[in-house]
Amino acid sequence: MYGFLVLMGAVVVVFFIFNVLPGDPVNMMAGQRTDIATREAIAKELGLDLPLHQQLFHYVNDLSPLSFHKDNETNAKKYNYNKLIRMGETAMVWKSPYLRRSFQSNKPVSEIIIENVEGTFWLALAAITFATLIGIPLGIWASLKQNSTLDHSILSFSVIGISMPSFVFGALMAMIFGDLLADYTGLNASGTLWETDIFGEHHLQLKNLILPMITLGLGPMAIIVQLTRSSMLEVLSQEYIRTARAKGLDGYVIILKHALKNALNPVITAVSGWLASLMAGAFFVESIFGWKGLGAVTIHAVMNLDFPVVMGATIFVATVFIFMNIFVDILYALIDPRVRLK
Repeated sequence: MYGFLVLMGAVVVVFFIFNVLPGDPVNMMAGQRTDIATREAIAKELGLDLPLHQQLFHYVNDLSPLSFHKDNETNAKKYNYNKLIRMGETAMVWKSPYLRRSFQSNKPVSEIIIENVEGTFWLALAAITFATLIGIPLGIWASLKQNSTLDHSILSFSVIGISMPSFVFGALMAMIFGDLLADYTGLNASGTLWETDIFGEHHLQLKNLILPMITLGLGPMAIIVQLTRSSMLEVLSQEYIRTARAKGLDGYVIILKHALKNALNPVITAVSGWLASLMAGAFFVESIFGWKGLGAVTIHAVMNLDFPVVMGATIFVATVFIFMNIFVDILYALIDPRVRLK
């Protein structure tokens, strides 16, 4: 229920923000020189001539699996619903959430999301994997060398990683490693995961993933370093760790088997939460590196006032974020015996 309220809050907030932005979607679709009658017809067809609260009601009704629609052949084909109760000309129906069609391409928004989410997903997954594999060892290393030069260097590096905006760091990465040093690195300043040659064949280009992955993963990696370090320092000061050392257990056994396992809870929360957040954070990174994904499509939709695509992407990312948080709660109970779901 909490997740449902969060999702509805995201829908309402983005709906009203989008509708107070300057610009007219009808003009973007029809062009500035179109006559008034054509513009009015387009606005009526899209429901943009209605008061704002009615537009919101109709959008939520389209989005809801349980909804009310006029029972006719046009709506049956449009929504592909299963009729539950007929009430005059209107019927209560059960259907898949309808995200409408793009103002610009007239393609179903659900198809646009499916076509483009793969690139964003792999970019976010690669970034969080990079951040985890680098961040946890650095955090452990810093905790074992507390107050040393190495510890201070790692902490300084993590502060820079947190402070550096991804669009600034991304532009520098693209310019330095994808352009100036391209002959040595073999990397491109822009590119996608799959590229098509002149014969129409698709080729996997993993090298195009490297720079966007590092750019997107820098912030999470810096946070994971600090979380791991602070959590490890707290665990290493516990009595059972001192007891294990007094019994003569090997240092690696104490760190990996006893300390790290109990120090991972805050790290797991960060990693799981960041995976969903990175799908949203990837939007600007995709634009910098020309990466084909949901982010680039959404930014293009914002610039062209393509409301259904913006709302569809928002709802999708919010849903992923909600389910990831639920997954974290369950994972907590599995890892930490002190936590139990009731």
